[in-house]
Amino acid sequence: MNIKSEMLEKLKKQKIFDGSEEIELKKKLASDWFISLRNEICETFETIENSSSNDKKISFQRKEWEREGGGGGTISIMKGNVFEKVGVNISTVHGVFSKQFREQIPGAEKNGKFWASGISVVSHMLNPHVPAAHMNTRFLITGDGKNKKIWFGGGGDLTPIFDDKDAKGLFHQKFKDCCDKYDLSYYPDFKKWCDEYFYLPHRNEARGVGGIFFDYFYNDNWDKDFAFIKDVGKAFLSSYSQIIKNRFLTRFNDEDRKAQLIKRGRYVEFNLLYDRGTIFGLKTGGNTEAVLMSLPPSVSWK
Repeated sequence: MNIKSEMLEKLKKQKIFDGSEEIELKKKLASDWFISLRNEICETFETIENSSSNDKKISFQRKEWEREGGGGGTISIMKGNVFEKVGVNISTVHGVFSKQFREQIPGAEKNGKFWASGISVVSHMLNPHVPAAHMNTRFLITGDGKNKKIWFGGGGDLTPIFDDKDAKGLFHQKFKDCCDKYDLSYYPDFKKWCDEYFYLPHRNEARGVGGIFFDYFYNDNWDKDFAFIKDVGKAFLSSYSQIIKNRFLTRFNDEDRKAQLIKRGRYVEFNLLYDRGTIFGLKTGGNTEAVLMSLPPSVSWK
């Protein structure tokens, strides 16, 4: 049995005895964390962006949105001379899944009820020598009563345009250190899951150099699971900000840029064909602009 099957099986056996007040507290703690992490990421990225020789201060532009079925979120986008386009989105939504979709979600099979909160980060850099990157973490609650299920999901991955062993090594090491604090099986299991997930079957190639990915994350210790989720976000910011700082002043030419735009085509193909976050957002009535925030500003195909 693979790690995904094991975690799904554990989730199916989950029994929630929390009262409504305790569940509401968990919702607040999680959604507040995603806001806090969003703020820290935006501040860090703005500092990097404005450390280049810019006369004009560049910052994230925010846009609020509301979901018709319940909840909403905030889109934060920055376009500059270091970050060609970076989005840091948060959302907290609730409602009822469609009959077609609820069968795919643990706990939602009977009545389709759900509550979800999370953060999503996608960065496309101007300099081809700086990798693109993605990170998201989320907290979900489905169903109600004895059928209620709660779990976390998320991860992060790196997409260099060219071979970059140092960037790959730093990115993976930070996630390994994060995982090893909690369980030595997490990193190898979640790395494998990431490698299998961020793969384009029609191209027979990986989207990038991986990272970690997991879903249905539940260990009957919400506080410990939540601490891990917070550390995943911190590990991503620590490694990726260092990678950017080490590379954004590297010289590049037109051929480098062409290679970058073609690689971005693979990114687009994956996100539109296979990405579960894109499918989830569109099928739950999420904001289309927010859901498609991950797409790069310019792209090419041969």
